[in-house]
Amino acid sequence: MLAICLAACAAGEKTHQGTTDETGPYAGLEPVELIGADSTGKGAAGQLFGELVAANVAEITGGKLTVDYHPNGDLGGDTDLLRQAQDGDIDIVVCQTAPMVNFIPEMAVFDLPMVFAKYNGDTIDSVLNGANGFNAALREAYHNGGYHLLGFMQNGTYRLTTANVDLSDLSAFSALQIRTMENANHMAFWSAIGAEPTPLAWAEVYIALQNGTIDAQENAADTCVGANFQEVQKYLACTNHILYVNQMLINRETYESLHPSYQAALEQAVDAALNEMNPKLKQIDEDNKKLLTDGGMTLIEYDDSFFDSILALPGVQELYKDIDGKTEGLATALADALENQAQ
Repeated sequence: MLAICLAACAAGEKTHQGTTDETGPYAGLEPVELIGADSTGKGAAGQLFGELVAANVAEITGGKLTVDYHPNGDLGGDTDLLRQAQDGDIDIVVCQTAPMVNFIPEMAVFDLPMVFAKYNGDTIDSVLNGANGFNAALREAYHNGGYHLLGFMQNGTYRLTTANVDLSDLSAFSALQIRTMENANHMAFWSAIGAEPTPLAWAEVYIALQNGTIDAQENAADTCVGANFQEVQKYLACTNHILYVNQMLINRETYESLHPSYQAALEQAVDAALNEMNPKLKQIDEDNKKLLTDGGMTLIEYDDSFFDSILALPGVQELYKDIDGKTEGLATALADALENQAQ
């Protein structure tokens, strides 16, 4: 009897202190802390997404499952973080898709130029996060790479082109000296439309634009604002060539080791964060475009015929075929899924 009373008192004390949930799906589960990280800029969408998921999962589980979140490169750059997550040294990573190609070759599908350009955020979300063949194939690729995909965050927002050349028509891209990411697929795209892509360290881009060493660069609107490119660039062209999307992943073994109730809570936390963040993304994008144009830049927008003319170029078609081959048909699956969802 004494032993029973002592056990009951101990259980009651833990509940009172908030360390043990004795009711609901988390009753009796041991507390678990995950380590999460990103390397985004301070206040960027990726950071907001990661921190919101951390807050959500703690609230859902009453503090039983928590994420110790480290933003802004505290634990390393994208490649470092992805390697750490693959090795199990950290658990959760938020980053854009381009760095994933080194770990999951199938992620080259996100390098398809302008594949998303003609679709709205809801259509894209249904393909990337919905139950369909493309999503299933992508999740399998993550699994094979040692990760579990938790979700993609976007709302029809894209990488744009800033330039000191009026890019109103395709011919204006001829011989354009443009700074790009050091990504072979991205460079092949710019070469295919006649530009001259030049990989350059990020820290050198502003000065290179200022002194005319390069004519242009490409990035999302919030990045352009953060770098004050309105001070050294005249035009903001909505080329929409690459989707501005952040992903959240978790080490596969870590995810599989979690109790099913914790897995469900984590998935619920991500879904709630996506529902909250997606409208904000659109507003953030619009606000930053306005900051750039208020700063003196001229906005250039295109209709679908512009994107169609680029997609019809032999060099771009060849790039599509190349990526489709490297991803075992995933490029075709993505294009078909987007078209079917839009109908």
